[in-house]
Amino acid sequence: MPRSRTRVRTRPPFTLAVPALLAVAFLLMPLVGILARTEWGDLGAHLTAPGVTQALKLSLLVSCWALGLSLVLGVPLAWLLARVEFRGKALVRSLVLLPMVLPPTVGGVALLLGFGRRGVLGPWLENTFGIVLPFHTSGAVVAATFVAMPFLVISLEGALGGLRPGFEETAASLGASPVRVFLTVTLPMVAPGLVAGAALTWARALGEFGATITFAGNLPGTTQTLPLQVYLLLQDSPEAATSLSLLLLAIAMAVLVGLRGRWTTGASVRVRVRAREDAPGDSTDGDDPAAPADVPVKAPGPAEQWALHADVTGHNQLTLDAAPGTTIAVVGPNGAGKTTLLRALLGLTPRAHARLRLGERDVTALPPHRRGVAWVPQEGALFPHLSALGNTAYGLRAQGVRRAEARREAQVWLDRLGVGHLAHRRPAQLSGGQAQRIALARALAARPRLLLLDEPLAALDQTTRAHVRHTLRRHLEGFGGVCLIVTHDPVEAVSLADRVLVLDDGRTLQDASPADVTRHPRSPWVARMLGRNAWPGTVDADGTLVLAGQGRLVVAEPPTAGAGAPALAVIAPEAVSVHREKPEGSPRNVWPGTVREITTAGSRLRVLIASPEAPDLVAEITPQAAFDLGLVDGAEVWTSVKATEVSVVEL
Repeated sequence: MPRSRTRVRTRPPFTLAVPALLAVAFLLMPLVGILARTEWGDLGAHLTAPGVTQALKLSLLVSCWALGLSLVLGVPLAWLLARVEFRGKALVRSLVLLPMVLPPTVGGVALLLGFGRRGVLGPWLENTFGIVLPFHTSGAVVAATFVAMPFLVISLEGALGGLRPGFEETAASLGASPVRVFLTVTLPMVAPGLVAGAALTWARALGEFGATITFAGNLPGTTQTLPLQVYLLLQDSPEAATSLSLLLLAIAMAVLVGLRGRWTTGASVRVRVRAREDAPGDSTDGDDPAAPADVPVKAPGPAEQWALHADVTGHNQLTLDAAPGTTIAVVGPNGAGKTTLLRALLGLTPRAHARLRLGERDVTALPPHRRGVAWVPQEGALFPHLSALGNTAYGLRAQGVRRAEARREAQVWLDRLGVGHLAHRRPAQLSGGQAQRIALARALAARPRLLLLDEPLAALDQTTRAHVRHTLRRHLEGFGGVCLIVTHDPVEAVSLADRVLVLDDGRTLQDASPADVTRHPRSPWVARMLGRNAWPGTVDADGTLVLAGQGRLVVAEPPTAGAGAPALAVIAPEAVSVHREKPEGSPRNVWPGTVREITTAGSRLRVLIASPEAPDLVAEITPQAAFDLGLVDGAEVWTSVKATEVSVVEL
């Protein structure tokens, strides 16, 4: 998709521009010198001389072997440094960087003392395997690998560090083993960093001189690579040495131009961000007018039933039981432990541990990819290098299903969620609603025993959210396992869930039906999430509620708990009356206040009123009532609540 970029030209300060230009001239002058002193007429003869062609072939052989050895050793090392915490990690990283700052001749001496015939390891290699590295082509390969491999490790480690772990964790939840995750998700996504590191490694190995001549010697046809040939020609034929230097310079510049700055930007992973505007002809986050409606296709896979039992310890402390087909909405304030609960059930966090039984099977000791627990993270985590169909079939392929059958079943799931016509699009070509439905299809297609959805609809607009919510509800009705949905949306909690699990500080505060939680919320956060006013306090001897902040609240049905017991008063915004003068008559709870904010809520207005005699209060009134009262920010008003309109929940 075309993107418009506005480049802002910045005029550099004179005191910085002059030294910068001098630096450019300093770096450019040696290159100009080579170009100016090259005998262009004799260039062909110099480059085709027998000794030069022999050295060039040997250099290509050594650099390619060095690249292969660097890939075999460096890729696992880069992954270890990027993904695993262990003692001595800083030391290992320093060892990786050491050849880059060590003088090459010193590196050659170190190699000689380590792998030479009189070195630490050399005698054992010669006596056991008959391997002699110094003054041999293999020694030149070892020397080139020693100085070049750090470029690969650093580039790939940076790319791995920039890759969100959510992609790999999602792949594991779909049934992919760690090796499969690495080969099918990690490596393809860090390919730019890997290619950049490999190119730099090859170029550095091709130009290595100091360590090679010190460790492997300068033997024609055996260890005399092109840089060594340049060194020899400088003594007898400077013009030929200049021609060979030009060749090496051209190769180095070609590598750098080919990388197009990937190395200088850290070789980070570039995942295209989904455009907010769709291409012409595409729908927005909602449905495509040409898209088929939900297809009533029978769910693939056996109709099995899996109950859930989990004992969670650690940061979260709770027990969770659910019958097959149950959908549980997990709610709570930020930091309550909602995502930690999901990750504990997946076996992906050390913060909490879950003893987990799905059906008759105890999966506690199993790794994430063998638990049968599918996870849809909030961002969806669609693999950017796979199409929608490839993403959806990924879990089936990881479980050993043949390619044709997996793609056929994946297409059925895409059709069921109304995105079958997008099967061959990549994630970067999808809108937010389309991508979220494909992420759901991918999780359902993996035939999970437990489905975990972490705010699956949070990034969608209201229209798309309603459609996806309807689609999800239809398909959860036939799901034989248990589904946990983390949400901050009360509509999702009420419309999708059979139960609402309220967490606070990692513990269960309430676990009840949506209707019960709506009528009797036991948390101020949940009450406010449901749009109610929630005032914590303590029960007084006369049955009134002493508010935690300030003031008192008269209720029609005092709690049965004794004086001093904690309780929560819940007041619906529509039960709050707003007046410009102090009301007379029946209301037993009356407070003066000041309008602080007016917002819309559908066809009504929500008015936030602050009072010196009570906590902040939200009232819901009609626009006509607000006009009649002349409500604006800062207006002085009176609020009243009848005692019969207050619900009190004992905490």
